[in-house]
Amino acid sequence: MKLVDLKNAFHLKLVLLLCTLAQTKAADCNSSCGNLDIPYPFGTSNDCYIDERFFINCTTTTNKSSSSSSAQPIAYLRGGGIPVLNISLDPPELTILAEVSKQCYNSGFTASWNEIWFEKFSISNTKNRFTVVGCDTSAYIRDLTGKRFQTGCTLNCNNNSFEDWSCSGVGCCQTSFPRAIRNYTINITTFDNYRDVREFNPCGYAFIAQDGSFNFSARELLDLGNRTQFPVVLDWAVGDQTCVETQRNGSSYACKHNTRCLQSVTGIGYQCLCEDGFKGNPYLSHPLYGCKDINECEGENRCSMRCHNVEGNYTCSCPRGYKGNGYKDGSGCKLPVMEISLGISVGLLVVFTLVSTLCWGHKQRALKQLKRQYFEQNGGNYMLQQLYQQQGHTNRTKIFTEDELKIATNNFDESRILGRGGQGTVYKGLLPDKMQVAIKKSRVGGDPRQIKDFISEVVVLSQINHRNVVKLFGCCLETEVPLLVYEFVDNGTLLDHIDPLKNEHFLSWETRLRIAAETAGAISYLHSSASIPIIHRDIKSTNILLDYTHRAKVSDFGASRLVPLNETQVTTMVQGTWGYLDPEYLLTGQLDEKSDVYSFGVVLVELLTGNKAVEFNRPEEQRNLAMYFASSMKEDNLWEILDKRVLDQKNAEQVKEVAFLAKKCIRVNREERPTMREVAMELEGLIAMKKHPWGKGEKMMSEECEYLLDQVANGYGNASASSSAAYDSIRKQIAFEIEDGR
Repeated sequence: MKLVDLKNAFHLKLVLLLCTLAQTKAADCNSSCGNLDIPYPFGTSNDCYIDERFFINCTTTTNKSSSSSSAQPIAYLRGGGIPVLNISLDPPELTILAEVSKQCYNSGFTASWNEIWFEKFSISNTKNRFTVVGCDTSAYIRDLTGKRFQTGCTLNCNNNSFEDWSCSGVGCCQTSFPRAIRNYTINITTFDNYRDVREFNPCGYAFIAQDGSFNFSARELLDLGNRTQFPVVLDWAVGDQTCVETQRNGSSYACKHNTRCLQSVTGIGYQCLCEDGFKGNPYLSHPLYGCKDINECEGENRCSMRCHNVEGNYTCSCPRGYKGNGYKDGSGCKLPVMEISLGISVGLLVVFTLVSTLCWGHKQRALKQLKRQYFEQNGGNYMLQQLYQQQGHTNRTKIFTEDELKIATNNFDESRILGRGGQGTVYKGLLPDKMQVAIKKSRVGGDPRQIKDFISEVVVLSQINHRNVVKLFGCCLETEVPLLVYEFVDNGTLLDHIDPLKNEHFLSWETRLRIAAETAGAISYLHSSASIPIIHRDIKSTNILLDYTHRAKVSDFGASRLVPLNETQVTTMVQGTWGYLDPEYLLTGQLDEKSDVYSFGVVLVELLTGNKAVEFNRPEEQRNLAMYFASSMKEDNLWEILDKRVLDQKNAEQVKEVAFLAKKCIRVNREERPTMREVAMELEGLIAMKKHPWGKGEKMMSEECEYLLDQVANGYGNASASSSAAYDSIRKQIAFEIEDGR
């Protein structure tokens, strides 16, 4: 008995050794053909594949399209002419190239067919589709016996009904077929020999193709894009029996260690896959190539703290002192909080509270010291001195804190920015009493001259109490840059309303004239009625704000200057906006009230023409609006530059008077310019004459307008001609009065 047992043991070891040698030999075989990986059970030579059905014929061909003779290996299924593109173990799939069946014009109406036989492999019915392309085509696919299945498409279409990228039944049709198809034949016929459609569809095509490998377009009807082959996915299996039957015969069972067996979809043969937690080739038992354990701890796993890899799986645990099962979706790992000393917790809390209190106190002292430093740096002491001298003034300036303005502007959020200018950034704020304000953050940084400019603006505004001047509520000096708090004017700038590119609803002439009069009155107040005369120095349409009733508000006094009562002009560094600058001030640096008159004259020209003061997109002679306006007046071309939207018979006289007033304001010699008081009075007078038209000039204008309207009504038969004649009359009248010495 012992001798028999020894012989059986020897035979068993011999079988195991031979199997190991075979697997080792298979693992050592050539595993590639060009760029194609060839895993076992497939192989390219004897003893490298599981049986002859898995033989891959790797041949070397010469690439004729290349200028040099380069050898390119190509893999074919067995010894046939079916190219192999890809071999997959999981899932067990094989991607090949299959031929396109084709039937063309003048083929004698004979049917075209194509037969393919895959032996033990089957066509995947989930990853492939049977496709027919043509407009006079009928094609079907069936098994070689014609008894198991038959399916296909019939297409009849014209050249005007194609939908690119959609194989929906017009010019292209796709259909599915049963699973476990191991052979097939494709038949193609034509109804009328492509006679009516041959110009754009001389042939019909039918083929099996992998999903996504073919996208239909109308040009595919001509030659199918010169494509003669398409990829097809095959399912493969090993053996000729089921899993149960093969496992009974252990010597032929192909699935090795750490694998599971799946029945083939064809019902013949089986497939091997690695068990969960393993990865590799399930047909090899080699320790390097077979199904090897995956170390789940190196990737994502369910462990909260510690991970332990085991064969085919992993486990989780907690460090010493923690409680729980260690899994994220379980109880995890938690410290035994109840075992921590309450005294230590209380002690740590006390220490933390003490340290936090000390740090907070130190931070508050440092912040208070920094605010005091900013206050002095921003001219706070000088500000208090100036305000103390004005104690009797009714418009007292409030000193705001930084925290108040941070709350009002949501910590100076970008969404609260109203605009940016040369003097700083303006934010919209909301005070605790629900009053809306505009908060200006000045762009100063410690320069004494700039600090003086800032204080000048505050002092100037604190003396002004006029309904057409933006009201100053107060300032904040305890920040790195000073802040000014104004009343909020909610309807934008004057330029926003007269520029047709910014506002499609233009201002009427009456509104423009009233805005001009209000602005002139405000500037006249600054020059004549303030306790100390004030020169604004930056009058422009963007510094004239409008409220919801279009009332004018003069703003931005950062460049303003106080003029001592015993002086008529001061010498300063030239400051202002190009296009509005007084030419004489620009040359001499001598600033007086007439500089504001020139700037206001440019604003009047903007109101008259609807154009910007400076526009580089205009012709060179028109870029500077003031110069262009003056030359147009001199050449009797006032009509050519006026804004046609505001001119009519009723206001022609007013427009003409305002034009002459603007001309006087922008004279180069400042001595020839009127004062702002004279400008304001003349504008108010024009408005008063409009309201009370009993003056002689107004009556003559009214009679002439009625005469012109009668002439237009009797001489023309449509509205457009009447309007044109009326405007021509106004134009001639204005030109006549210009020549008359105005």
